[in-house]
Amino acid sequence: MSLPAQRRMRLSGGTELAYVTAGDPSYPALLLLHGFASSARTFRDVIPGLAGAAYVIAPDLPGHGQSDVPPTPSFAAISEAISELLTHLAIGRRFIYIHDWGTAVGLQIAMQAPELVSGLIIQNANAHRTGFGPVWDAVLKFWSEPTKENEAAATPDLTFEFTREQYTGGLPEEVAATIKGEPWVEDWSVMNLPRRMETHRALIADHKSHAARFDAIAGYLEKWQPPALMLWGRHEPYFDIAETLSWMQDLPRMEAHIFDGGHFLLETHAEPALSLMMEFIKRTQERPTQFPSL
Repeated sequence: MSLPAQRRMRLSGGTELAYVTAGDPSYPALLLLHGFASSARTFRDVIPGLAGAAYVIAPDLPGHGQSDVPPTPSFAAISEAISELLTHLAIGRRFIYIHDWGTAVGLQIAMQAPELVSGLIIQNANAHRTGFGPVWDAVLKFWSEPTKENEAAATPDLTFEFTREQYTGGLPEEVAATIKGEPWVEDWSVMNLPRRMETHRALIADHKSHAARFDAIAGYLEKWQPPALMLWGRHEPYFDIAETLSWMQDLPRMEAHIFDGGHFLLETHAEPALSLMMEFIKRTQERPTQFPSL
């Protein structure tokens, strides 16, 4: 087993992408995709363990962490960058872990080559209209009426308070107390680097493109039925709990686990999540691959 290694690659557009790899390249590949406004650091407590069963690839999405800001920020551009990374590493079949904004990226990659998806790990990831609870009202209004006033109302997450709230919002005090350090401080520091706020504003607006693909995503899930494992923090303040049922309806054979955690589940429940992921990867690899008839 190799130790986690920090790496960089220059993308075809000229910017650089930072990423972490760990594990033996002969193992099943596992792509870990983080959410707003974090980085591959989200997975720091599970990567060493996962490397015992998988070849782990954990990028900082463009505009996040140590990766450069994309020339034109969009989820399509970010997906293209991650696809370029997979090609660079000669990754064929892969498991894909999707969380928050990483959901739009991971599902786009999955739908481009569904025959290469070994399985999905779904962690507080929204891909249905049911996930849009009342907290999304301002964003939905901004998407339909993209005025400066509506943009301001839709972007309260571009503050230190909201960045911290992503980690602690909705969590019982005793659960929040188990978070190590203050990871939101590093997130906020990176968000204030040049061009980062503009990138996040652009992605909040472009998230509309992900929502526009919900029907196509449902069609992909219904047809291909990828093996899936759900790990969900029940105190998630942004995606309605009804979203878990939508995933279960789309993937009736999915294994689902609801934890006493929040949006950043791995900050409080890394150990049980790691155990379930290891079991899922091993079990899925032992199962014969079946593709739908075309």
